[in-house]
Amino acid sequence: MKNRVTPLRVASGAFGAFAIGFVLIGLSGWGPPAANEQAIGEVSRWCERVNDGLLREPINTLGNLGFVAVGLLIFATLARDIERGIPSSNRFMGHDPVALLYGAAALFLGPGSMVMHGTHTRFGAWIDNLSMVAYILIPWLFNLARLGRWRDRTFFLTYAASLSLYGAGYWFLGPDLGIGLDLFGLSIALWIISEVLHRWWSPWLRLASGLAGFLVAAVFGLTPSEMLAAPGENWWVFLFWVPGLLARRPPPGRRTYTPWYWLGVASFLVAYSIWLTGTDTSTTCRPDSLFQAHAIWHLLTALATYCFFRFFRTERSSVPAGPVISSSV
Repeated sequence: MKNRVTPLRVASGAFGAFAIGFVLIGLSGWGPPAANEQAIGEVSRWCERVNDGLLREPINTLGNLGFVAVGLLIFATLARDIERGIPSSNRFMGHDPVALLYGAAALFLGPGSMVMHGTHTRFGAWIDNLSMVAYILIPWLFNLARLGRWRDRTFFLTYAASLSLYGAGYWFLGPDLGIGLDLFGLSIALWIISEVLHRWWSPWLRLASGLAGFLVAAVFGLTPSEMLAAPGENWWVFLFWVPGLLARRPPPGRRTYTPWYWLGVASFLVAYSIWLTGTDTSTTCRPDSLFQAHAIWHLLTALATYCFFRFFRTERSSVPAGPVISSSV
């Protein structure tokens, strides 16, 4: 029984080790801030006043404990699957590698963002963005794996290569990877597009699916007319058709979208609307308040990651889950 709950214990131990190391390093000083961060006493980019103590943005930093709680809850849920002997009929149940990857990525969001808000260092900004991309790659790559009948090896290698290239590109070339690409934002669109294909796959939808990306972009304030007015800046729109290109077959199962998918979407959209108010330029910014909009953004997006976890667990497949996402080459 002890071996069966090892992932939960490893996750708990990993965060514990991080917390101890974070405090010890912080007590000795974080070093020089990133070029885009404000000085001690000034208002940070995310509204909270910059503190000279252990945490540069105390409230915004601690708000990330929501991700830690959700990540550990996911691992605990997976451990209970094993204890209850639930059949491995879904890739997000038990100690399936995909489920464990999702739990690890959800948990990683907490420390990643804590380092950014707590330290204001260049490394903090890098690992914060790396943690966000580590999470957002999973849903749409998993969808493509289902629709393209990838083997596990293909899925994990594609994930690892994508994350590694992003990490190196961000560190050496900048947040846009030197090519004007916001991979996190693009991944949101690719998730929605691949989800549309997973729900309503058909040959003609493979051709039209990329149009859904324009709707997603519009929700976040970038309209088709703005894209057409600056094609050089928005060259990446052609990537909206990548899911349709790779979705060779209908998915081998169906998911139930109500309530968990829609709760996740609602949580994220409400969080985003609050995120817009949690900046130093917002008229509602109160830098010395215990209530910080950006911390609420963290808590609500953590809730969204849990809702999406529950959503993926609703899939019922006609192909038994096993060591591969598909047995096809």
